[in-house]
Amino acid sequence: MNIHEYQGKAVLKKYGVAVPNGRVAFTVDEAVAIAEELGGRGVVKAQIHAGGRGKAGGVKVAKTLDEVRTYAEQILGMTLVTHQTGPEGKVVKRLLIEELTDIKKEYYIGLVVDRETQRVVMMASEEGGTEIEEVAEKTPEKIFKEAIDPSVGLQAFQARKLAYAINIPKELVNQAVKFMTALYTAFVENDCSIAEINPLVVTGDGKVVALDAKLNFDSNALYRRKDIVELRDLEEEDPREVEASKFDLTYIALDGTIGCMVNGAGLAMATMDTINHFGGTPANFLDVGGGATTEKVTAAFKIILSDANVKGILVNIFGGIMKCDTIAEGVIAAAKEVGLDKPLVVRLEGTNVDKGKAMLNESGLNIVAADSLADAAQKIVALVK
Repeated sequence: MNIHEYQGKAVLKKYGVAVPNGRVAFTVDEAVAIAEELGGRGVVKAQIHAGGRGKAGGVKVAKTLDEVRTYAEQILGMTLVTHQTGPEGKVVKRLLIEELTDIKKEYYIGLVVDRETQRVVMMASEEGGTEIEEVAEKTPEKIFKEAIDPSVGLQAFQARKLAYAINIPKELVNQAVKFMTALYTAFVENDCSIAEINPLVVTGDGKVVALDAKLNFDSNALYRRKDIVELRDLEEEDPREVEASKFDLTYIALDGTIGCMVNGAGLAMATMDTINHFGGTPANFLDVGGGATTEKVTAAFKIILSDANVKGILVNIFGGIMKCDTIAEGVIAAAKEVGLDKPLVVRLEGTNVDKGKAMLNESGLNIVAADSLADAAQKIVALVK
């Protein structure tokens, strides 16, 4: 789960991470009023769930109240297209109005979960203000890393090592160590999957400040983070993905024409790859999980069909915990409820497979059976074309 920059800064501030003063504004008048409190000037920053806002014109420095009003009018309601939004962009519905910061030098600090070491890793670079992916590609030697032992947490010597590696001024190293320690604590205590400060800045008056903040959270831990769930902005998410989350379905919209309903993430990826291999394009990733009910399967079907680009559906189920007859029951119920008029190919294997196939055959619906994943992919691709 993602949240806005201003929300991320509010979370970090509770842990002692230094951030600029500022507030969120939903209207132009609110933006001007906040800027007036900040001395009649400020930074006007678009709040969307995507990076690269500055390059796209979503971050402006205003030195007068008139400029704040002008920039707020320009940015609020605009469709911001960045390298992370895709060509469709995102509509800006809120702004962060923040005090101006006397920037002396910019750095990068980030925390991620490293699957190889199975530890949280803190990364640091002197190349602040630049996308870390770009730094990794062009100058990887400028990124320094410290793997953190979960039993003891981030140690002062590790933070100090990173601070010296990225040339934090010596007189500010202790302050940088406190900053990194607070950031790590916030990361762990809130079940984050990413915490990125880009840029971290050293100011003219000798402070270490998070000028930007990006926090992502592990969706599997949200059940114990009610305060974080309250920060969720549903308008920033695909409506189909929001609907899927209500039924505990894992759904990600893509831009293809073949809807997929599969149980298990690995099988779902294999299904999408196989569709591509035979010349088709998947319209979504959808994992119904191992304990799906008829209700969940019906909901999954409706979500797939809500995509206007879908021209056919492939159901690929390997029944273990998930029983094939349950899937068949859900498919039949959904197809009848929505009046399915698109090609449907179903491949079932596993627990109660014969019962499931019999139910589909006796349903009276136009369902094409498949004996293998390759067979199913070829059939749906042919039917869609």
